[in-house]
Amino acid sequence: MATWSFVRPHTDEDAARFLQQAQFSSTRDEIAELRADRYTAWLQRQYQMPLGPTGWDWLESQGYGVVDTQRHFFSTRQADHMLWCQLFSGGPSAMRLRMALALSEFFVASLNTAEFVWRSHAYAAWWDMLVRNAFGNFRQLLEDVTLHPAMGYFLNTKGNRKEDARTGRVPDENYAREVMQLFSIGLVNLHLDGTSQGTESYTQDDVSQLARVFTGYDFDHSDGGNEARPGGGTIRTKDFASKPMLLYPERHSSLEARFLGVTVPANTPGAPALRTALDRLFNHPNVGPFFARQMIQRLVTSDPSPAYVARVAACFNDNGAGTRGDLSAVWSAILLDDEARSPAGLSSPTHGKLREPMLRFIQWGRSFDVRSATGTWKIGDLSRASTQLGQSPLRSPSVFNFFRPGFVPPSTGLAAAGATAPEFQIVNETTVSGYLNFMQNAIDRGVADASADYSRELALVHDAQALVSHVCLVLAAGAISATTQAILVQALNSTPLPSTGTTAQIEQAQRRRVCSAIFMVMACPEYLVQK
Repeated sequence: MATWSFVRPHTDEDAARFLQQAQFSSTRDEIAELRADRYTAWLQRQYQMPLGPTGWDWLESQGYGVVDTQRHFFSTRQADHMLWCQLFSGGPSAMRLRMALALSEFFVASLNTAEFVWRSHAYAAWWDMLVRNAFGNFRQLLEDVTLHPAMGYFLNTKGNRKEDARTGRVPDENYAREVMQLFSIGLVNLHLDGTSQGTESYTQDDVSQLARVFTGYDFDHSDGGNEARPGGGTIRTKDFASKPMLLYPERHSSLEARFLGVTVPANTPGAPALRTALDRLFNHPNVGPFFARQMIQRLVTSDPSPAYVARVAACFNDNGAGTRGDLSAVWSAILLDDEARSPAGLSSPTHGKLREPMLRFIQWGRSFDVRSATGTWKIGDLSRASTQLGQSPLRSPSVFNFFRPGFVPPSTGLAAAGATAPEFQIVNETTVSGYLNFMQNAIDRGVADASADYSRELALVHDAQALVSHVCLVLAAGAISATTQAILVQALNSTPLPSTGTTAQIEQAQRRRVCSAIFMVMACPEYLVQK
């Protein structure tokens, strides 16, 4: 990290490569801003930027918080609209939003199974929580995740009750299991570099005992508020959707709980019991390497070296000032590491990552200034694989995310090398064709009422080589080979621009050339694999 801390990007391509790892896009203006300063100075500016508009406030501004005949309180569609608004136009820090999206694939709670009132507001609050904590501390994030109503419903902490010997009831173990397996320490004990020590990190008894800590929580309806519904009846006010779950002491287990080498004594109240549990998870030696490796996978490369993982994990353990879990320090360690910045990665067959479909779509939107004509951003769930992206924010099919971090594509060169490539788990004939068809239409016609502004590209339309070079820089950090670029230029020139005709016909042909250039790059394997 230190080697790159005091370096400026030497070229536009270097700047674009960094930006595409650190945020969603690398426009010409963003490249120029980064090249004017050092990498570290740019990062510090991102960390200090204000939060910007919240997803919750956007829902309110659109009238979705009103109890009326539209029944928005029963729908998740508005959460999709909110997310696309945030991801395409939220700010001012695109890096904060990028890290929040990465965190959403580690701490997974999915809209797909949300079946409670004000679910869109709850997931707006969930998204806002990830955004708020993106540059904060992992310990606070872990607590906010644990007590959030969206997670409470998703993994059954909501309504989880203490044991009852008379009926045989025992505490629900879902969250206790997943908070260890997926959100903190993983299944096996790890070395600092993320390699396995060959022993399990927890047992079933740890799960059963830890589950006692997570009893007694439910939605915070302490205000007792209800609103009248059109046609009769009432509905709970939406305030609970933005508040941490409330502890109901009479439902909390009073039994002793022993897990991961610590003991919560019998009759310990819920709040200190939870604090003991989360402190133990946070301070477990696995957390640094477990979290570091997956964040490197999300941002830089699918199969990071053990040394890379160890360097980032060490920064998680101590940010240099004695603080553990400093997420800003972790992001800097990931992005400024030699394996992220060295040009050697550009030619390495084992470096890089397959771009996720939703990230390609967001990149297109932010690269070409996509705007919603009405400000409503009515882009919905894009999970349908045959005709859409096969992926959509906060729409994971399960708590295991869209793909597993240890996935190795079978019967491939990657498998022969034992290299992980998580995103390939959602690649098949259907998702490939669905993505291409969807993006071809989106680039040309937009999506819902959102469309792109190609004014910068239209200024280059008469020079196919300049247009292709520009698009390759903005979308692929210049990583498209000269041979491939020549093919793209030839394809564009095979359909000459008209010199006569109506203004509308000429403009349509010019726009078609721009759209073709963008689509061909976004369909190109050299683009799809981000180096």
